[in-house]
Amino acid sequence: MEQWTRREDERLLTGRGRFVADIEVPGCLDAAFVRSGVAHGVLRGVDCAAAREVPGVVGAWSGADLSEPGPPGTAASGFRGLPAVPYTLLAGLSTEEAVAGREWPALARDRVRYVGEAVAVVLGEDRYRAEDGAAAVSVRVDPLPAAVTAGAAATDSVRLFDGLSNTVFRGEAGRPIDDSVWRRAAVVVEGRYRQQLLLPSPMECRTILAVPEGDRLTVWSGHQMPHRLRRELAALLGWPVDRVRVVVPDTGGAFGSKSAAWPEFVVVAHLAVRLGRPVRWIEDRLESMTAASRGRGQDQRVRLAADAEGRLLAYELEIEAEVGAYPQLGAGLPMQTALMATGPYATPQVHTTVRSVLTNTMVTYPYRGAGRPEAAIALERAVDQMARQLAIDPAELRRRNFIPPHRFPYRTPTGRCYDSGNYAAALDLALETLDYPGWRAEQARRRTDPDALPLGIGLSCYVERSGGEPGGLHEFGGVEAAADGTVLVRCGAAPAGQGHETVFPALVAEALGVDPGRVRLVEGDTDEQPEGMGSFGSRSAQVAGAMLRHAAQLLLDEARERAARLWSVPTEAVDWSDGAARLARGGSPAIELAELVRATGPLRVDDRFEAGMAFPFGAHAAVAEVDPELGTVRLLRVVAVDDCGVQLDPVIVRGQAFGSAVQGIGQALYEGIPHRDDGVPLLASGLLDYLLPTFTEVPAIEVRDTCTPGPGTPLGAKGAGESGCIGTPAAVVNAVVDALRIADPDLLQMPLTPDVVWRAARAPKLVEAAR
Repeated sequence: MEQWTRREDERLLTGRGRFVADIEVPGCLDAAFVRSGVAHGVLRGVDCAAAREVPGVVGAWSGADLSEPGPPGTAASGFRGLPAVPYTLLAGLSTEEAVAGREWPALARDRVRYVGEAVAVVLGEDRYRAEDGAAAVSVRVDPLPAAVTAGAAATDSVRLFDGLSNTVFRGEAGRPIDDSVWRRAAVVVEGRYRQQLLLPSPMECRTILAVPEGDRLTVWSGHQMPHRLRRELAALLGWPVDRVRVVVPDTGGAFGSKSAAWPEFVVVAHLAVRLGRPVRWIEDRLESMTAASRGRGQDQRVRLAADAEGRLLAYELEIEAEVGAYPQLGAGLPMQTALMATGPYATPQVHTTVRSVLTNTMVTYPYRGAGRPEAAIALERAVDQMARQLAIDPAELRRRNFIPPHRFPYRTPTGRCYDSGNYAAALDLALETLDYPGWRAEQARRRTDPDALPLGIGLSCYVERSGGEPGGLHEFGGVEAAADGTVLVRCGAAPAGQGHETVFPALVAEALGVDPGRVRLVEGDTDEQPEGMGSFGSRSAQVAGAMLRHAAQLLLDEARERAARLWSVPTEAVDWSDGAARLARGGSPAIELAELVRATGPLRVDDRFEAGMAFPFGAHAAVAEVDPELGTVRLLRVVAVDDCGVQLDPVIVRGQAFGSAVQGIGQALYEGIPHRDDGVPLLASGLLDYLLPTFTEVPAIEVRDTCTPGPGTPLGAKGAGESGCIGTPAAVVNAVVDALRIADPDLLQMPLTPDVVWRAARAPKLVEAAR
């Protein structure tokens, strides 16, 4: 019999997974969207008449067509028209300052603001007929100047919304640093870094299937937050939430991109209710690359000061973020960068400022790491630059400045309270695993060999925040024991490949002392679990896992009380072990869980549990060989040492770390969304234009770990899913800078394409002391 690493692997790897596209519903219509090919312009007209004549097309609508109330006598008769897209903003970013006057229409009506914005929708008897109808829709747009970068948009010379500034948010963390600090420092380094726009690129793109069922609507979607989607769709329909059910089937990845009610979702739900028929939309890859969310997108200016011994004195980070055409969650996201700017160092003064600016691109949204990679890359590049200026080994400079273990909990100058850490241990393990002295010796040898390709070693140490922010560190769920010996676990999370189906039942089985094979997990269904937060921000083990351990303990407490009543003894006289209640002093009687249920009736507990914030950390290292004549970078070795506290399933944690490191390599070397001056993204050839690292480009990656249990959760677990995206990019870039020894490292901006590297290799070289 095949042995599978995870429970879900057999189903998923043998083609028996059930995704939204696999769900068969009689009478289902497929949706195809007509999208703007212009980044910014006045929408003069959308003519759907020809599309309605295409065989197999059931209907075609523009935003203007759906602005009228629903037909009388239908479930949509109370509609006032197609609702706008619901906004979700981070705490501290008020709706009034960011959203007022900046409505995001589900179908553009008067103006288009990014390439890919939906201007019409066509429903067909199948996807092919819907696509044929979409091709027949005529769209007229008078182009306007576009502002694609934050720098261009910040001038307000091109306004995305008439009479309103493009700047939608300003924030800061820490206190301004007096000029005297910079004047008195032995060394001050400065840099300007670009965090390019990225595509999350999950295997499965966005999906939704809306099925009217009497006076209810059932929505199937590969979504990270089904309870949020239910609330938002119910509000858009003007219904109570119990009239909407959201179900998350198997989902092919998310990385943050599947946690909102996108414009297409609003249109599909609206039309399903309006027509009284099921409607499905399955996004294809090119459509996703054009119209799905982006990640990152920051221009940064940094300044770092140190004394002659390399003790860091002050750090300043200015962030100008491009957040897309509408102020969604991404508008406040750069504050995560600001708050985590301190990294693992005991820098006494840190000040960060943020300006979020609307641009003529699709919205920026959380993408794996969400603000923390941007913080780590800026700081770690500056630290390496400082090491070069002081002629101190970059590993030693980091050691001198780490927050020592005895200072935890540690409040940073930006207001974060780090819970625990041993940063030097992670760095030491990374250097040992890499064979740091050996590679330094090889580097020195190559520098004396005129025929050898330059070699560089890059380091990156990081701290991240996992689980969420205060007010969102809770989860809902329950545990139910059945008379046949099975255990049903309900959870408000929703998996997108993290291995919940394996980890959560095993966690509950261990707590109850039963066979994991008898424990079944139900999640991603708002009817089965009425309340929930979802899966995002590396919170599965830290928050949802802690909730399930808590619920299992509550069930055991109730089981012990029932056994005590059966035996007419005090509750404290009853122990629980090996799946059975037993008298504390040994001997009989003993009663197993299933027998107890048969004797006393149904046994179920449901509760809400809140965990604390956690701050995972790690140290990553990379060795890169650079060909200055070709501009190519070959990664010879990558080491990722991460500390996520107690690991509930080390194999799954290792897989998360490896996959995240690959995405980090993608950001450093390959991925990016180039735009023409008129705002059109240069992605017409799909993944031939947007390069993802493949098996050929992925080097040997060694994943190691240290363990500093998190005090904010009873499991001691911290988030594990985003480490590589945070720690790996700076290590790779620092390795290339180290190889080329250029005097101006700002010339190396991600992605380090052959053109970027080739040009940097011809820049003046840095004169530095031999290590």
